[in-house]
Amino acid sequence: MRIILANPRGFCAGVHMAIDVVDQVLDLYPGRPIYVYHEIVHNKHVVNRFRQRGVKFIEEVDEAPEGSIIVFSAHGISPAVRQQARARNLTMVDATCPLVTKVHNEAIRYARQGFDILLVGHADHQEVVGTRGEAPDSIQVVEHPDDIPSLRIRNPNQVVYLTQTTLSTDDAAVIIDALRKAFPNIKEPPSSDICYATTNRQAAVRQIAPECDVVLVVGSKNSSNSVRLTEISRNAGCPAFLLDDVSELRDEWFDEVRAASGAAGHELTVLVTAGASAPEDLVAELCRTLIGRYGKGAAGGIEQRDIFREDEEFSLPASLKRLMREEGKGDDLDSRKIKVGSYDLTAEAYGAIPLTVGGRSL
Repeated sequence: MRIILANPRGFCAGVHMAIDVVDQVLDLYPGRPIYVYHEIVHNKHVVNRFRQRGVKFIEEVDEAPEGSIIVFSAHGISPAVRQQARARNLTMVDATCPLVTKVHNEAIRYARQGFDILLVGHADHQEVVGTRGEAPDSIQVVEHPDDIPSLRIRNPNQVVYLTQTTLSTDDAAVIIDALRKAFPNIKEPPSSDICYATTNRQAAVRQIAPECDVVLVVGSKNSSNSVRLTEISRNAGCPAFLLDDVSELRDEWFDEVRAASGAAGHELTVLVTAGASAPEDLVAELCRTLIGRYGKGAAGGIEQRDIFREDEEFSLPASLKRLMREEGKGDDLDSRKIKVGSYDLTAEAYGAIPLTVGGRSL
């Protein structure tokens, strides 16, 4: 078996920030119950690891006792949720991804200017629910081009589209093209709303999948960006499987691919990638298992493809900095950053001598 490991993989900066926020709150208030509104990120392992540390995940604000601490997840919330928390005298910490906050701010600005806002995304996704809550009278969700005829537009010359940050760039492009045809004067956001990490991972799969027999995506079923990676691979003609961790790996996946190719002894080329909220250790564990179970890859190792090298940083959320100052831990807060760089292979983590090849785009 030949194993290709796509770069980037593992946490993006927004996910890393949200996880770090919960870590910091746990350190600030040892022994106190910490409530998180919705899953902090859409990954089963991240959520379960926090549960083991005593974090309580809730779906309704009133599940948090009055006066307790609540952290808002990376997906963002509506003003109505914030008001509910304020009414219960909750100590609020906002772990919303800055890129989601960008979309919220755009929605507020365009609503104030009198625009009809067409939000491209999945109506039941927490991010879309939160964004729509910023201006419910101005925002309509567009999930598919078929939704366009039923849109209620006051002025076709004052329409703007925004997008969910974790969409497939391919799917978004189809809907956006249809919107442009329906509304030739539609305004677009100043810069793309789709998260850089989502875009980079999708581009990597789109580039590498055509030369592979199977794509394995590490991520949870409720992770929109992880699901999109499997769809992009299948659109490229390569079978893809989404798995939370190595326990879900199935031998029959490879047997089916060999049978379909008509070459029983064919050495498979397997691309391993991950959603933006998947811990790096789960990717490493999958690679070690593939090597141990199916034999080492080309040149006795794993081939890493450096498609995009991510090097991003965000400041700590203002709400967290305020609490840290109140607890006497406010030194150098304004200069502290949450940084995420690219992950490189190591023999210790991945169980093989790494082989890094070219193909870098940025």
